[in-house]
Amino acid sequence: MADTAVTHRTEHVNGIDLHWVESGPADGRLVILVHGFPESWYSWRHQIAALADAGYRAVAIDVRGYGGSSKPSSIEDYRMLRHVGDNLGLVHALGAETATIVGHDWGAPIAWTTAQLRPDVFTAVAGLSVPFSPSGRRRPTEAMAQAGGDDEDFYISYFQTPGVVEAEILLDVRRWLLGIYYSISGDGVLAAGGDPRGALGLVPRGDRLSDQFVYPTEMPEWLTEADVDFYAREFADSDFLGPLARYRNIDRDWEDLAAFSDVPIRVPSLFVAGEYDGPAITGRRQIERFDQTLPGLTRSVVLPRCGHWVQQERPEETNQLLLEFLASSAPR
Repeated sequence: MADTAVTHRTEHVNGIDLHWVESGPADGRLVILVHGFPESWYSWRHQIAALADAGYRAVAIDVRGYGGSSKPSSIEDYRMLRHVGDNLGLVHALGAETATIVGHDWGAPIAWTTAQLRPDVFTAVAGLSVPFSPSGRRRPTEAMAQAGGDDEDFYISYFQTPGVVEAEILLDVRRWLLGIYYSISGDGVLAAGGDPRGALGLVPRGDRLSDQFVYPTEMPEWLTEADVDFYAREFADSDFLGPLARYRNIDRDWEDLAAFSDVPIRVPSLFVAGEYDGPAITGRRQIERFDQTLPGLTRSVVLPRCGHWVQQERPEETNQLLLEFLASSAPR
């Protein structure tokens, strides 16, 4: 990205200050990039350059609660409908009428839902790592509780109580970030013995999530010390309320979106995940239903030996897949 000019902007959108980085021609087709937990616009650094160089207007946001965007103090201010509103407001702020939206990790459900609810504006969607999963019949926290057992909690259940995971993160933010980035990457999964459910699977009662982390003896090619430093600076003044509030809104989202539980995403779509990508592995049932839930799906791709951080671990392959998808889904 060093050779590609980028512009940082912050505008009042949907009741908050939204920060984003953009590159590419102002009249280019708009592509909005939505990051996940615990990241920032920076996780799209390789895609911003590739998209801009191909003539697209690439816009990578700091999701509310992160980086340079507003950090509301109420958990419910991070419900899914707020994020959809942010994305819609961003399109208007940029003076565009339509956009393609791309999301990774929590950004993927945000992107999927945005395209599901407003296909008139978001005319194509790509999700990385987390498959599209419409609201089901069961309250999510109940389903998550069953995923654990008598002696373990599923990590999303572990995240539910405010203050618990924050306590371990804030002891050493940089080290915790390095631990989660490496542990669920392809390199980290292989270093830990090859179980992709590892660090973000089940947490034994009384343990911390970070007790399962593995750390690199030397940094992998896709993640440098400077990258980790950047992320650590982004979270330097964060109490992590906003980032963790996404997990703490899953029941509220289930209630808000109940009326859309059987609405498929009909606009052109793309799904990309890693072979060792935990959410894609645990989401196999959702992937098997893509013919019903994503009738506009163009491709579903699994990248060999890749972990969770798809666009960072395998930037060239991800860029090529996105560019092919954008070309195939161009308005006619």
